[in-house]
Amino acid sequence: MRLIWTLETFRTSDLPDVLAVAAIIFAATLLIRGSQAAPLLRGTIAVVLALGLLTSMLDWIAFRWLLNNIVTAAAVAIPVIFQPELRRALERVGRTGVSTLFSRAPAYNQDEQVIEAICAAAARLSERRHGALIVLERNDLLDEFINTGVPLDSQVSPQLFLTVFWPKTELHDGAVIIRQGRVASAASVLPLSSGRNLTDRKLGTRHRAGLGISEISDGLCVIVSEETGRISVANRGRMIRRLDANRLRTILTAFYTSTRAEEQTPWPWVPLINRARDEIARLRNRDQPGGAGPGRKAA
Repeated sequence: MRLIWTLETFRTSDLPDVLAVAAIIFAATLLIRGSQAAPLLRGTIAVVLALGLLTSMLDWIAFRWLLNNIVTAAAVAIPVIFQPELRRALERVGRTGVSTLFSRAPAYNQDEQVIEAICAAAARLSERRHGALIVLERNDLLDEFINTGVPLDSQVSPQLFLTVFWPKTELHDGAVIIRQGRVASAASVLPLSSGRNLTDRKLGTRHRAGLGISEISDGLCVIVSEETGRISVANRGRMIRRLDANRLRTILTAFYTSTRAEEQTPWPWVPLINRARDEIARLRNRDQPGGAGPGRKAA
């Protein structure tokens, strides 16, 4: 009844009051989003809503008295419970000012973090002559290949790649697939290349698998040779070989970040047009006698 009375007596002058409360609630959710306090706040809100609903439905005087006392105690308990989040917010205000209080922009975006982790891991793996196969999912979903491996759903880091591709681990013999900035699976089985784009028949299984996944999808594959330590990238059925960490970073930035930006376009046919254009260019390069292709030496 009180809610109905509030709606009936609502005036236009009350709108700024409601917007101010909504802004405070929104700011509070931004501060605790992604922290350990988020589940606790959701549980607290659920309990308060349930108690408020019971109080409005049932005319229980003793229960209402208990709820009023709980609210009073909660006013003291909430600052204690959320003390780390409040301290973090005040420290941020003291260092950078109020303008960046609700800014959640990282030092560099997620794609750059993934690329830096892959480049750092590839350089170390190349020095150690440890084979590696890392697939970056783009527009085409790779669920059928993710399901063949061990699900991880973990954060991307060089240490994780070095551990997974250590020769004595159970997960090293397969591919790591990255989806939306996280490691979706390890030890995934990839299809081998059909051989039509192979100018070097001495390529090993790891390189054939990298070419194979790039032939049937738009996935970007980073390959580290176990025999020579050379780093290669497979994209659209073509392989770029003999890379160092700097060149690998340049290629991944050009191919991966640009394709991720295309995912935000409102036109669904743009990826299809780009895919067709890349296929036509690949066929033209293959038909030309001096067309670009993979090197002639085994990796």
